[in-house]
Amino acid sequence: MNKVIVIYGNPGSVDITLEEVLTEWQKISLLPDVTYELRHFDSFPTPEVFSAAMDKDVTAILGAWITDGLFNQAFYDSHPRLRYIGGLAHGYQELDWQLSRDRGIVITNTTYGEHTIAEYAFALLLEICKQPAFCSHHLKTTDWSQKAHKYMRAPVRQLELYQKTFGVVGLGSIGFHAARIAQAFGMRVVAYNRSPKSGAEFDFLEQLPLDEVLAQSDVVSLHVALNDQTRGLISREAIARMKDGAILINTARGALVDEDALADALRSGKLTAAGLDVLTNEPPKADNPLLPLENALITPHIAWMPKTCRMRQISMAIDNYAAFLRGSPVSVINRR
Repeated sequence: MNKVIVIYGNPGSVDITLEEVLTEWQKISLLPDVTYELRHFDSFPTPEVFSAAMDKDVTAILGAWITDGLFNQAFYDSHPRLRYIGGLAHGYQELDWQLSRDRGIVITNTTYGEHTIAEYAFALLLEICKQPAFCSHHLKTTDWSQKAHKYMRAPVRQLELYQKTFGVVGLGSIGFHAARIAQAFGMRVVAYNRSPKSGAEFDFLEQLPLDEVLAQSDVVSLHVALNDQTRGLISREAIARMKDGAILINTARGALVDEDALADALRSGKLTAAGLDVLTNEPPKADNPLLPLENALITPHIAWMPKTCRMRQISMAIDNYAAFLRGSPVSVINRR
């Protein structure tokens, strides 16, 4: 019998109830030879708290945070029957992949939000370029009987995306969908991926070295995992190579960006604006240099939050585990 522990937290969205989340997780009981238990965490636990909350005879953990702080040799020694770790997120941080392979443990992620996170990247971009919420507020709060002559005037700058260059950094599933949206807007699309992608589906874009993507793009959108190679990828030097007046969008991980360098670039006008759903420290510290800047649009890591997306996230995690039980694991992130 396989003993599974399912990790869950608070729903985090106004249109999702905890009951709905737990009802979706109950579908794991339909898998053969599986028993499961729930473990609730209000926030990210310490490694000691997390390890103590996982039963010694657990064989699979679903809903896990894929981060080295939780999964190391001490954890594996304490849970010798563990054979599967299923994360709920697209992204993940560096683990000792070799150690997990040596222990015969399969680790998977869940590519549930490739469409919605790409959509959110464009929501940030469109808010920067068009600012419809501000324009609506301006319309509703203006006494037009006194200012009718100013009615058909834009209260804020309007930027056009058509025929501009959209640069994608990271051509995974989210980056690919962001590129397709940019194409639909009539933008030229250039992209960088650590290993160039092949296939007819990529023919609509140009794959270039990172420096060229930065130099040519009017908009740079980040869609890479955070690891030792990508931490601080958008450094002071990288920003200097970007096009003057470019816009930076980040819906991936905050630590991809040197926030002090970004703040300087936004203050100086080197960059027109930044749209960020992620920060290095979440929630942000009071001294984060981006917080006071009007041309830094920042939201609280919610790109993945639509109800349909959240339910799909759970169902895909269960499907991933079912594939593992059948001997044909999918979405494996610790392959050689």
